[in-house]
Amino acid sequence: MPALNLPTAGGRVEPYTLVGEPCPLPLQTAAWTRKVFAAAHVVVDPFADIDPTLGIAIDWERTLAFRDYLWGMGFGVAEAMDTAQRGMGLDWPHALELVQRSASAAKARGGALIASGAGTDHLPEDGSPTLDAVTEAYLMQCEAIEATGSQVILMASRALANAARGPDDYLKVYGKVLGQLQRPAILHWLGEMFDPALAGYWGTDSVDAAMATALKVIGENKAKVDGIKISLLSAEREIEMRRALPQGVVMYTGDDFNYPDLIAGDEQGYSHALLGIFDPIAAAAATALAALATGDRGRYDKVMAPTVPLSRHIFKAPTRFYKTGVVFLAYLNGFQDHFTMLAGQENTRSTLHLAELIRLADQAGVLLDPDKAVARAKPVFAARGVAC
Repeated sequence: MPALNLPTAGGRVEPYTLVGEPCPLPLQTAAWTRKVFAAAHVVVDPFADIDPTLGIAIDWERTLAFRDYLWGMGFGVAEAMDTAQRGMGLDWPHALELVQRSASAAKARGGALIASGAGTDHLPEDGSPTLDAVTEAYLMQCEAIEATGSQVILMASRALANAARGPDDYLKVYGKVLGQLQRPAILHWLGEMFDPALAGYWGTDSVDAAMATALKVIGENKAKVDGIKISLLSAEREIEMRRALPQGVVMYTGDDFNYPDLIAGDEQGYSHALLGIFDPIAAAAATALAALATGDRGRYDKVMAPTVPLSRHIFKAPTRFYKTGVVFLAYLNGFQDHFTMLAGQENTRSTLHLAELIRLADQAGVLLDPDKAVARAKPVFAARGVAC
C-alpha cells in the first residue's frame, strides 16, 4: 500500500499507510431524486507572469474540464460562487468570463445544469453604497448571467449588508431585483462563518428574525424564487426553514457539516443540495445519490458517512479558507498539476491541516488513485519542511 510521512502534533513526523479503497462509481443510471449542484473551484495558470497575490490568470482548459467531469457524474454546476474564490481572488470580470465559458460548455453538452452567482462585487469595497446602487449592481450582473442562458443564484451581498439599515431595505432590494428576472432564481444565505462581512445579513443579528425576513422575501416573490441555499452549518435551522417554505420553493442545503441527513430527509421532506464539498468528493457523492435514487438508504449512508469528518475538517474555522482543502484534493486527484490558487490562498491552511486532510480523504475513499495522491503530496510537504 502507498505510504508517506506526515507531520503530527508536537513536531513529530510519522509514517502513514493509506488504507482506504477508492469509492467505486455508481453502476446504474437511475435519475437522482434530488437536484444537486456542486460549487466548483477554478484552476489557475501557474505560468502567468503576474503578481500571484494580486493578478488573476485562469487555466481555462483545466477549469472547464473539471466542470465536464462534474456534469458527467450527474451534478449541476454552481458557477462563480465562493468555492471559485468569488470575493477572495476572483473578481467580477473574470467571474463573468467563467460563467460565459461554462454556460457555453453546458449548452454543448445538450443543456447540462448550470446556475451562476450574481452579486454586487464590482462595487468599490471601501465605499458607502446606496440601496439604489446595490440594486443596480445586482441587476447588471443578473442581466449578464441570464444572457448566457444560466440560471441566477442571487448571492448574498457585502454591499447590501453595508448599505441596509434594517429588514425593509432587504425586502425592497430583493423585490426589485427578483421582479426583473427572466426565470426563477436561487437565493443564497451565506453565514458569517463563510464571510465575516455578511454579519447581520437580512438586517439583524438574530437568526430567528433573519429567517423571518428571508421567508418574507420569498413569500412576496415566490413566482421568481426556485429555492434558497442556506449555509449556516445548523441542521436544525435548515430544517426549520425548509418546513416553512411556501409550496413550490425548495431548500438547497449549503450545510457542509450535516448534508447527508439533510439530503436524505425525514417524513416531512428533504433538502436538495448546492455544496462546495461535492467538488472534492464528487465520485463518492454520486455513488451515494445513485443509491438513494433506488431507495437503498443503507448504501447511501455507508458511502456518505465517511465523507463527513473530511468535510468538517475542510470547512473548519476559519471556514472561509475551505477552498484550500478543495483545491489540494483536486491536485492530489490529478485534476490539476499544481497546488496553486488565486491570491496565494494555498497558504491559508497549515501543514498539519493538510496532513489530516490526507488521512481523512483516504478513510473516506475519495482519493481516486492512492499511488498518484501520495506521489503528488510528497513535494508539497517537502516544500514545507517535511521529509516524506
